[in-house]
Amino acid sequence: MDFDPSANRVVGTARIPGGAAPTKKAPVPVKIIVAGGFGVGKTTTVGAISEISPLTTEAEMTSESIGIDNVGQATTKTTTTIAMDFGVLTIDQTLKLYIFGTPGQTRFAFMWDDLVKGALGALVVVDTNRIDDCYPAVDYFERAGLPFVVGVNTFNGNMAYSLDEVRWALAVREDVPVISYDARFRASVRDALLVVLDQALDKAIKMKS
Repeated sequence: MDFDPSANRVVGTARIPGGAAPTKKAPVPVKIIVAGGFGVGKTTTVGAISEISPLTTEAEMTSESIGIDNVGQATTKTTTTIAMDFGVLTIDQTLKLYIFGTPGQTRFAFMWDDLVKGALGALVVVDTNRIDDCYPAVDYFERAGLPFVVGVNTFNGNMAYSLDEVRWALAVREDVPVISYDARFRASVRDALLVVLDQALDKAIKMKS
């Protein structure tokens, strides 16, 4: 069989200039952390936005956790994250998010340093009925110098306090966004994560200048 030696030979419907197809550049990987207290909606947040089946390390809560894991009032939560949650979101052809959810219990806090390593930003999830539970996360990221956004999970549209009141209660800096979102809905989670990316970009620009 004879082959056409032309540099612009056609194979099927694809033209291959110079005999080689152009290589497609892989999207830039960006690591984002979803953190907060126990039972505030971190696993739900990751699951709502991930384009793959999220990796979770949920375990059933038993009577042994009574007095340790406080799930709060009016909740049907029966499991807890014992290591991390993981999901993936492709923003566009140039950017891909790798989303890691931290465990919320104090006894698993030793894992945070490993999970946060290499991250560009974080979403600190807050339940306005249990604001005290998110203080450790806010303190952690302030000490680490990692850009973060406070995301108030509205839980069926309900908020016990306004965003201004949440900012005051947490005593976060004015340059830290305090927003509301619903962890159950993909579009709402996406918008919250985009704010995190904006914060990370702002910090990168300031450091470069």
